[in-house]
Amino acid sequence: MAPLLEHENQIFLDLFHEDGLVITARGLGIDRILQNFLKLYCDPGNLVLVLNTNTAEEEYLIEQLRAEGVSHLPRIINNEIGSNERYDVYTQGGVLFVTSRILVVDFLTDRIPANYVAGILVYRAHKIIQSCQEAFILRLYRQKNKQGFIKAFTDNPVAFHTGFCQVERVMRNLFLKKLYLWPRFHVSVNSFLEKHKPEVVELHISMTAAMLAIQASILDIMNACLMELKRYNPALEVEDLSLENAIGRAFEKTIRHFLDPLWHQLGAKTKSLVQDLKILRTLLQYLAQYDCVTFLNLLESLRASEKAFGQNSGWLFLDSSTSLFVHARARVYKVADSKTAKKPKTAESNHKQDGKNELILESNPKWEALSEVLKEIEIENKKSDALGGPGRVLICASDDRTCAQLREYLAVGAEALLMRLYNKTFGKDEKAAEVWLKNRKAIRKNELVSGGKSLQSKKVKDGAGKQKRNSRKTELTLTQMIGKAEDDGMAKEQEAGLFKEETMSMESSIEEQKYEDLQLNLPSDSYYGILKEPLTVIHPLHGCTDPYALMRVLHEIEPRYVVLYDAELSFVRQLEIYRASKQKTLRYFRYIWADSAHQNLLMILFLNSWFFFFARREKASMVIPEEREGRDDTNLDLQRDMTPASAATDTRKAGGQQKTMQQTVIVDMREFRSELPSLIHRRGIDIEPVTLEVGDYILTPDMCVERKSVSDLIGSLNNGRLYTQCVSMCRYYKRPILLIEFDPNKPFSLTSRSSIHQEISMNDITSKLTLLTLHFPRLRILWCPSPYATAELFEELKQNRPQPDAATAMGITADSETVPESEKYNPGPQDFLLKMTGVNAKNCRAIMNYVKNIAELTTLSLEKLTEILGNSNTAKQLYDFIHGSYTEAVSHWKA
Repeated sequence: MAPLLEHENQIFLDLFHEDGLVITARGLGIDRILQNFLKLYCDPGNLVLVLNTNTAEEEYLIEQLRAEGVSHLPRIINNEIGSNERYDVYTQGGVLFVTSRILVVDFLTDRIPANYVAGILVYRAHKIIQSCQEAFILRLYRQKNKQGFIKAFTDNPVAFHTGFCQVERVMRNLFLKKLYLWPRFHVSVNSFLEKHKPEVVELHISMTAAMLAIQASILDIMNACLMELKRYNPALEVEDLSLENAIGRAFEKTIRHFLDPLWHQLGAKTKSLVQDLKILRTLLQYLAQYDCVTFLNLLESLRASEKAFGQNSGWLFLDSSTSLFVHARARVYKVADSKTAKKPKTAESNHKQDGKNELILESNPKWEALSEVLKEIEIENKKSDALGGPGRVLICASDDRTCAQLREYLAVGAEALLMRLYNKTFGKDEKAAEVWLKNRKAIRKNELVSGGKSLQSKKVKDGAGKQKRNSRKTELTLTQMIGKAEDDGMAKEQEAGLFKEETMSMESSIEEQKYEDLQLNLPSDSYYGILKEPLTVIHPLHGCTDPYALMRVLHEIEPRYVVLYDAELSFVRQLEIYRASKQKTLRYFRYIWADSAHQNLLMILFLNSWFFFFARREKASMVIPEEREGRDDTNLDLQRDMTPASAATDTRKAGGQQKTMQQTVIVDMREFRSELPSLIHRRGIDIEPVTLEVGDYILTPDMCVERKSVSDLIGSLNNGRLYTQCVSMCRYYKRPILLIEFDPNKPFSLTSRSSIHQEISMNDITSKLTLLTLHFPRLRILWCPSPYATAELFEELKQNRPQPDAATAMGITADSETVPESEKYNPGPQDFLLKMTGVNAKNCRAIMNYVKNIAELTTLSLEKLTEILGNSNTAKQLYDFIHGSYTEAVSHWKA
């Protein structure tokens, strides 16, 4: 990696001298700052922990440090390293990437020497909230180590938009006092990058008439769906459910934010409308992103699925929907005898075949603009051959599908690509092939704006020798055969054979191209080797398995030209950093739809800039106490017993002093994904992390808690898992508890008042909960509005009760036979006995103490049953239930 730039060096020095939180704009190289800190602390004499990184980021950082010749590289601690081995790894020092769950457990069990930890580096610091695992780790670290440093990094300023005083809250959780803001418009950043800025060329593209008509239809349908959604849900905020917001990226999050609390109560119509809005936004994206065949295929598949499953919310019957389908089909083909289909301006064919489709295959305007850009690059490369050879080209598109289409477009041209897609999607139409072959020249002439595509085809031929031969041979054969067809009337079968041969030759020309002589260390996600001279690489912006794949390609091929087929703000800034660090000529081309509703780049730029203005104002008025860093005991955030009820009181007194016992809760290892263990620990209760098979929390030796969120509760009731868990808890613990947590910020109820039924229904959640309580009489259900209330409730439940034993809790499994209750009674016959008439939870124990099995119970007389149960009425009911016949029972019920 190149040395740090001027502003990066300033960020590094500021953070090195004084701990703080660094917030940079997207793409300004926050990973370069972190890498230099890792390089600084990669020494066995230091023990530095790195939080909040994923596997791909860890591998990339280690690879970069290895390339710089660092001898003592960072190590990764995950579940592959045993608990007994981790202490030795910690004592060896160096930089360690540790998963949060492991680090929480190691801090709680004192497996990590906290006094030897030199500091903690926190990546993606915007995710540090008060009750998450990383905040829990930092609090444990500060409680045990007052001298080590904490340095935090993030390049996602938009994440701080939500919430009240979000920046101050994150800094409080990080135990940091300093805030470093580095936007793109910072004086140091702007002045340096302006000296080395790349050349920018903006290409404004206009949609075709058919595309504009389709876009207008989609917007009309979206507006109609929004109106229906408001009508069915009057309580929703009208300002947020607007067409302008519906086009934005975060619309699904906005609408689900309002509907999530009531999602399980909503009718099928509302859910269908929400799904339709998502589909319509996808259609709007596909219209500008992909070809006409792919767009039409999506539309037809939507109509087919709506008919098959009956999930139509009504938008398919709107007039705008009819216009949408008509114009989408008109971009692909024209039915000869149809009077309603509107013909695009790009197709001017007078050939008509009754009942058959005449292919149009409208090209994407962005493809033609790409051809013009590559033509311009080719001309410049010819002029600059004497200056060091042709410049390499990097084309960046949004996803893999777009990259694959661009690769095929550059290899075989738009006509062959669209024909292959049509042939694959809608079947082999021989009549369409005939019309296509006869009108190919006319379609090409009308589709081209300025001859860019023919020049592009020539350039592709010059770039690959084998493809040149295939294309020339195919073109010559088609010319001859068209002439024969006009003069001699060639048979339809021969035309169809030529159609198949052309498609197959185009596909084989792509598949057979080999680029083994290109010694490039590129990731598998990149599409490379389109052209050798100049080398043209197509790479996706999103969806790569490696998040740094694009940067690897950028530094590997060192392009002179970058074509942003799809704009991405963070990558634009990465290009600026690359240009400033490499000191090489760079020009990038950026596409802008002149009349598209799907423009997000300016909105993202506005949000980023707005945050930094807001954060700078908040920083000026922020009140930060001196004890914020937690280097002494005056920081209240480090106090565990803020409400002094953290210990149970022993009634025995010795020497006039009251003796207290430290409270303990046994927690299942899987529960550390939630925030509850952190809040329990903060209330002064020690937690022991172990692996439990029965229950999630063990409060006392006879009190077990199974914790469920609302979504987990509904899922567990539907699949029957909750029944199995309750059976195990009731079998091995005297006081089984089902704890249900829900979000206090959202209104919640299992059912609406209008849907409460008198009868039990198997599809109703309240009915299932009622059956659960009837089947498990000892089960207690607790409802808590938040994890904070749950932690307080646990503390109250443990008052004046003995502490649980971790070894005993771990020994209880689903097949355990060590518990006295399971040794004395078989749970199957016990459940069967409870279902008998006259038997309840109170007298069930008396019967089980007297008889050995159900067979012995059936031999008892009425007098003996009265003696055992102590009630003649219940004994008579049980005796009649056992000895009564089926016919007598039926006649009794009829009477």
